[in-house]
Amino acid sequence: MEDAEFRELFDAHLAFVWRVLRRHGICERDLEDVCQEVFLVVHRRWDAFEGRSKLRTWIYGIAVRVALAARRRTRRAEQPVEACEPVLDTDPFAHALQRQALRELESALEQVSFAQREVFVLYELEGLSLAEAAEALQLPENTALYRLYAAREAIGAHMRRRELTVQARQSQTRVKGVAR
Repeated sequence: MEDAEFRELFDAHLAFVWRVLRRHGICERDLEDVCQEVFLVVHRRWDAFEGRSKLRTWIYGIAVRVALAARRRTRRAEQPVEACEPVLDTDPFAHALQRQALRELESALEQVSFAQREVFVLYELEGLSLAEAAEALQLPENTALYRLYAAREAIGAHMRRRELTVQARQSQTRVKGVAR
């Protein structure tokens, strides 16, 4: 692969790889290194790409495998969510809302199996069709659909529990305020 050709591939797929890595649990502080690792693998294995799948699908598979390996290598004390959050907006109020939404999504994604998360991320967050997600994961389309349904159910249940917890806290705060 020529340098110019690789640069074009890199530029075209960097944001996608970044999102895939982030959604597979790579913290912001490690994203640059892990992303570089993905593109090193892409470059090394370029001759193995036969075009039987879309290029983006092939790169996705590499990114997921590199993310898993990176997470296994760095099994250390859990980092607070704030340590892993990207800066999304400069407006403090909007930034706080985005951080909260990101924490909720990450918390919900932790409630589903890795297999379910992969389908959910590709379909719901990356906008791939179910057929493309199934192809990327080398699954029958019905299996991908089942995993997507299970992930949606688990994430929905998590969000409902979270909402009930927030409502209970708000009720307790109001009751304490009245009791004074």
